[in-house]
Amino acid sequence: MSESTHRKVKTALDETRLLILGAQILLGFHLNGAFQAGFADLSAVSRAFHSAAFFAMAAAVGLLITPSLEHLIVERGRSTARILGLTTCLAGLALLPMGLSLGVDLSIVLSYRFGTYVGLTVGMVASALSLVFWYGTEFLLRKPDKGELVMDERTSIDIRVEHMLTEARVLLPGAQALFGFQMAVLLTESFEALPASSKFLHAVALCCIALAIILLMAPAAFHRITFRGENTEYFHRIGSRFVIASAIPLAAGITADLYVAVTKALNSATAGVVFATATAALLVTLWFVRPLMHRNSIDKAGHA
Repeated sequence: MSESTHRKVKTALDETRLLILGAQILLGFHLNGAFQAGFADLSAVSRAFHSAAFFAMAAAVGLLITPSLEHLIVERGRSTARILGLTTCLAGLALLPMGLSLGVDLSIVLSYRFGTYVGLTVGMVASALSLVFWYGTEFLLRKPDKGELVMDERTSIDIRVEHMLTEARVLLPGAQALFGFQMAVLLTESFEALPASSKFLHAVALCCIALAIILLMAPAAFHRITFRGENTEYFHRIGSRFVIASAIPLAAGITADLYVAVTKALNSATAGVVFATATAALLVTLWFVRPLMHRNSIDKAGHA
């Protein structure tokens, strides 16, 4: 496989990181918005759409992070045609819930301040524009596929370490943004009115995201302090394990706070459980079950 293919994988990961930067703002808004003073004045329909949009953004974040974990778990950091295609596919899928959530969020906040007509109009236009510029134009200008690339079994350690550190940067922004919104929620008056169970779960979610941030920053510290910037197989294994492990508390933190926000928004613990359970199932399947099953099938095929 040519050096250009390695650059394509790196570019795909960087583009995923760019999309995460946009997704993190909407994800944090849904958590923080449920605790604002004006949220109680929203209609039941608006609160329901707010909850649905929160789930949509959690799904988008799940899709955007999946290629990084697949790359580490299944491909072990190698540049392959499969990971390049998967990154392209999942990034494209993630744009759909992001575009719809963007329109819903604009509709909710503008309807609250400027009336339902203005809110609905701007929200629908925003979603339509996002779909046009994120899908329509791209498909019109898309070049024909020149053929499938083959798997590279000889990806150098320097490239694999570079990819691993990039994948840590893919996960880190979402965790950092959510952590900031979580701490801000603790200072709102609405938080004091929550039931004890929701307060406890939010505290657990806060600690989970803090742990995820610590784990995601650890590879850089190891690389600089322990290995003095040298790229080795041992460092790649350590760093990869830290990045993979960070996804566990990250998924737990997103799921727990989605329960807290949806329960408050809809005044229904049952709805919170349903949304949180669906989110947990989606993230665990995308981040762990699917990659591990695929790696197991590859390992079995290799030993056959």
